[in-house]
Amino acid sequence: MVLQGGRVIDPSRDLDEPADVLIQDGKITAVGRGLTAPDGALVRNVKGRIVAPGLVDLHVHLREPGNEDEETVASGARAAAAGGFTAICAMPNTDPVTDNQAAVGFIVRQSGLAGLARVHPIGAVSIGQKGERLAEFGEMVSAGAVAVSDDGKPVVSSHLMRTALEYARTFHVPVADHCEDPTLAAGGVMHEGLVSTRLGLKGIPAAAEEIMVARDVVLAELTGGRVHLAHLSTRASFDALRDAKRRGLAVTGETCPHYWVLTDESVGDYDTNAKMNPPLRSEADREACIAAIVDGTLDCFSTDHAPHTEDEKARPFTDAPFGIVGLETALGLTLTHLVGPGHLSLARALELWTAAPRRAFRLPEVTLEPGSPADLVLFDPAAEWTVDPSAFHSKGRSTPFAGWRLRGRVLATMLAGRFTHTANGVEWTTSPKAEVAR
Repeated sequence: MVLQGGRVIDPSRDLDEPADVLIQDGKITAVGRGLTAPDGALVRNVKGRIVAPGLVDLHVHLREPGNEDEETVASGARAAAAGGFTAICAMPNTDPVTDNQAAVGFIVRQSGLAGLARVHPIGAVSIGQKGERLAEFGEMVSAGAVAVSDDGKPVVSSHLMRTALEYARTFHVPVADHCEDPTLAAGGVMHEGLVSTRLGLKGIPAAAEEIMVARDVVLAELTGGRVHLAHLSTRASFDALRDAKRRGLAVTGETCPHYWVLTDESVGDYDTNAKMNPPLRSEADREACIAAIVDGTLDCFSTDHAPHTEDEKARPFTDAPFGIVGLETALGLTLTHLVGPGHLSLARALELWTAAPRRAFRLPEVTLEPGSPADLVLFDPAAEWTVDPSAFHSKGRSTPFAGWRLRGRVLATMLAGRFTHTANGVEWTTSPKAEVAR
């Protein structure tokens, strides 16, 4: 197949130019202008569209095993493909917890059966995510785990976190931490501030996150271990990450689209679609998030895709679970609210969804360089669309962006040269042979 006449952006190669992409046997064979297609090759005209390496999400909750009514590996991978993702990392807070070699192997096998995205398991830090005894990192890594985390819960014990960082160094994987002091956050359901006071809801102070971020930075310096700070949301957290980088510590951090787009005002009149953890913060925190993206403090983006059933989210605000879905809106929110206003170039925004997360977790490199797997996304940066949760491929429907108009539509996603998603109504000119010669 030849994807002809698109704008090819590959941040890992500093490539951004009009070019054709030749794909053979599941791999990129050539990238350049006026490529000659082999006899019998399908040529697709993608002029006006972007061809880029597939997106990567380091922070996804797939719910399988144990809560398949909320999501499965297959449905989550299908949602990933619809959002332009070819690789996602699955958090271990399943039931039972992904805390051993067999559990990691199960995720790998389910991913292979689905064949829709490369699903990289993350193993638990502690057995059962109870925060008491370390899980066996070596066995999980040998089975395919790319990091360890108790996400959904913080690693409360500083001693256990220190030991985890030292142990993880042996296997060259990061410890991804959900930064939250549970004694400060206990009972909280949204950001602590004027909105929580007005609504009469118990708040979670920014300090609950910031204290644990500061602790993890200190422990990274003590141990030399690699800390990855998950879903950062507050100004002081961004400052702590910025300082850690200035001092050369092995600390990386991510944030999510909802933190650079929304504030606690979005909770409105108890809208559970705006309930997540960490919670939506203040306007000052949102602005600090954008600043940390722009100046390079934040290493990459993630979605923290956390699906729940509609019945669960229909409960009163205090009883509803934390979490929203994000895989199918991530690219649109990035183009609309970061690239559109001029905060980031399109190439830099794509880097934060492609090469940057791969560097953070040392995932196998996927580029558009000849010889690489043909894992790529094709999208129209100018196309506008309306977020319709009923059309999501995920089993989850909870999003605060329902009805929003976004710019940047995923047209197709390809994994190893095979289309895993093609958007409804996509039209492109095709021919069995190349129409232009080299």
